[in-house]
Amino acid sequence: MADRARIIFGNDLGEAQLRKAEKAKQKNLKKFGDDSNKNYPIHLEKNEYIGDSLGVYNVLVGDLKQNAHFNQEKHPDGTLPDPVWDEEKGMIMGNIRMGFGHYRMSMAMASCAHALGYVPYWMDLNSYYETTCTKWISGQNELYSMGSRLSKNPIFNKLVWEPMNYEGFRKLTYNSGDQKNAEMAAPVYRNVPHDMPVVSTHAWCAQSAIHAGMKNVVAAVCDNWPMALHFAEGAVHTIQCHNAYMGYRILNGMNGDAVCKPMPQKDLVYTGHYIDHELVMDLDNDCKKRTDRRTAGKPMRFLLTIGGAGAQKEIFAAIISYLLPMIKSGKAALYVNVGDYKNVWDELCAEIPGMKEVSTEHFDNFKATEKFAADAIDGEVTGIHGFWHKNIFEAVYCTNVLMRSADVLVTKPSELAFYPIPKLFIKRVGKHEMWGAIHSAEIGDGTLECRDIPHTLQMIDMFMQTPLLDEMCDCIKVNNSIGLYNGAYEVIKIAAALKNGK
Repeated sequence: MADRARIIFGNDLGEAQLRKAEKAKQKNLKKFGDDSNKNYPIHLEKNEYIGDSLGVYNVLVGDLKQNAHFNQEKHPDGTLPDPVWDEEKGMIMGNIRMGFGHYRMSMAMASCAHALGYVPYWMDLNSYYETTCTKWISGQNELYSMGSRLSKNPIFNKLVWEPMNYEGFRKLTYNSGDQKNAEMAAPVYRNVPHDMPVVSTHAWCAQSAIHAGMKNVVAAVCDNWPMALHFAEGAVHTIQCHNAYMGYRILNGMNGDAVCKPMPQKDLVYTGHYIDHELVMDLDNDCKKRTDRRTAGKPMRFLLTIGGAGAQKEIFAAIISYLLPMIKSGKAALYVNVGDYKNVWDELCAEIPGMKEVSTEHFDNFKATEKFAADAIDGEVTGIHGFWHKNIFEAVYCTNVLMRSADVLVTKPSELAFYPIPKLFIKRVGKHEMWGAIHSAEIGDGTLECRDIPHTLQMIDMFMQTPLLDEMCDCIKVNNSIGLYNGAYEVIKIAAALKNGK
C-alpha cells in the first residue's frame, strides 16, 4: 500500500514531501518518545458525567493513574476489572480536546448512538498522559490555544493566524504531515476490537485508527470550508453542508493551481448537521415556546458560551454591559457559560459594574444545572445566570443543556453554527470559521458574522426590536422538516452499515 503521507486520493506529492513529513515525525518522536512497541492495556469505565444521560463509557489506555478521565477517588486501589466490550452494539467515539468543538460533536454522536440503541465508547486521544499520542496532541493543542489568544492582535491575525487557518490547513502537504504524525498515535488502538466502528470528530483520531488497522472508520468533518486537514483516507468522510461537497470531492485548491484527482464518491457522504438527539426530539415545540415568549413580552434569553480557548472575553464583556439595563428592566435575561474557565466569570464580574448584583451563580453542580435548564423550558427566567463546571464534560455539555430554554445563542461561528437555535454570530477565531456563519445565514437560522462590537450590538437590537427571532424559528422548523439537523443519526447509521458490510 502506498504511504498515505505521499499519495493522497491518488495525488502523488513526491518523495521530497514524504521525506519532509518523515523528518517532522522523527523530530516529534525525539521530543515525545517512541512507544510504537508498547502494548498498552485497555480499561473501560462508565463515564460518571454523561454515562447515565448519553450511555457513554470511557476507554482508558495504559496506566490508569495517567488517564485524564480515570476517577482515582472512586477507585482508590487504582484498578478496574478487565474490560467487557459490547462488540455487537459498541461504537468508538474518537475525539480530542482542542477547544470545545470536537468534544461537542462527539457528544452529539454519542447522544444519537445511544438513542439508536448503540453503546458509545469515549476515546479521547488527548487524555492518555503516558502515551506519545497524548504528548504530541497536547503540544499541538497548546500551540493552537496560543494562536487563538494571539489572534486578538490584528497584525498577527492578518499575517499568520487567518492565512494558516484558511490556506495552510487547506493544503495536501499539511495532510501529509498529519498522516505521518498520526502514525505515532496508532498504539493506543492496539487492544481495541478492530472491527468496532470508530466515529471520529477530529482527523487525527481517524488517521491513527486507520494506521492501527481499525476496519470501520467514519471521519465526521466539522468545517464546511474544504481543507485537506480533515482527510483520513481509508475512512468514510461525512459533511454537514452541501456547499462543501464539491470542494471536498475535487480537492479544490488543495495542491496549488493543479487539478487534483477527486475523492472516490463512496468516501464522501452528505449527512446534515451533527445535533444531539435531545435537541432534535422536540425542536418544533421548543421554537414555538421561543416565539410565544417574545409575543408575550417575556425577557428574551441570550445564551453566551465561551469556548475552550477563552479568546473572546472582551466581546462578551461589551455584550453584557449593553444588555445589563435591559436585564434590570426585565426585557432580557442572560445565561453565561464560561465552561471550565472560572477566572473568566470572575474577571467579567470585576470589570462590569452592577453585573454581580443581578447574577445567580450555578457553579460545579451539574444536577442543579440540569434542573435549572429543565425548569426554564416552561418556567420564568430573569437576571443573569452564570455557569461554571470544573469537569470538561459538564463544562461543554452545559451549553447543550441550556440551549432548549434559550432564545438566542451568541457564539463565534464554530461547531455551534450548525445548532438549531437562533444565533447571533460574533467575530470568528480563524478565517475557516466564517463559512459557518455564511451557511447559517443562508438557511435562515443565524445572523451574518458580526466582526466588531458595534455591529454585534446592532444585531442585539434587531433581536430585541424586530420579529427576527420568529423568522429564524420559522426557518428552523422548515429545516427540521427536511431532516437538516439529523446528521448525527446518519453518521451512526453509516458506521453501523460499515461494520455490517453494507
